[in-house]
Amino acid sequence: MALVSINELPENILLEVFTHVPARHLLRCRWVCSLWRDLIDVATLWKRKSLRKGFITEDWNEPVADWKIFFFLCSLRRNLLRNPCAEEDMTSWQIDSNGGNHWKVESLPGDYGTDFPDSKVKKYFVTSFDLCLKSQMVDLKAEGYWEELLDTFRPDIVVKDWFAARADCGCTYRIQVQLVSADYIALASFEPPPVTIEQWNDASWREVSHTFSDYPPGVRHILFQHGGKDTQFWAGWYGPRVTNSSIIISPKTARNPAPPSAQPEMMRE
Repeated sequence: MALVSINELPENILLEVFTHVPARHLLRCRWVCSLWRDLIDVATLWKRKSLRKGFITEDWNEPVADWKIFFFLCSLRRNLLRNPCAEEDMTSWQIDSNGGNHWKVESLPGDYGTDFPDSKVKKYFVTSFDLCLKSQMVDLKAEGYWEELLDTFRPDIVVKDWFAARADCGCTYRIQVQLVSADYIALASFEPPPVTIEQWNDASWREVSHTFSDYPPGVRHILFQHGGKDTQFWAGWYGPRVTNSSIIISPKTARNPAPPSAQPEMMRE
């Protein structure tokens, strides 16, 4: 029986074979020969792989600039903040300010509080009568994002946070997020004015959302910081409650535009 080279297969069959090969291995396979390189660079291959992984559906009709980059960004897509819902107490958070009676973790809904919109969220962090701030520094290269991806394609970086006040006490909430270079220089920043909630409010949970898009090249870290304090200066934990924070890097699509301004988008549940 004569040996047959895999390259003698019809291109559509070879393309189908490649859809079953792990994506990282495919990048190395590009160096085998010019035929493999050309097939691996075809958008159809990465669209099929996106379909197999469930990143898109059969009726997907949104324009995608680069299907290969789209696939890798979808593969890496997850919340880059650790312990966002206080399930591990204060683990993974850097305490920057610990005023009053310090940071504390409580269970939902808490005194004079309301349930969180997502029933899977069970806990929150709560601040005190003097300023409490905590932060995380995300290392993007350690999370799997390589320099060319960050500098050339600059995917959207979507930041979200949730906060609420006690119904019986006013509070002030603040957030700052910076895109930071390898040598820790801030290249882009989101820092809206602090939000003050008056005493005797409805204790509803509010979402803050911001998308970094078309930011300068060189981003290697993301610094996320939030917190606040109560406005009554009461001993204990009467300041803003925060939970379910997230940083998610997403591929750009026609239906995923950047907000037109740096003001936070807030939705009340």
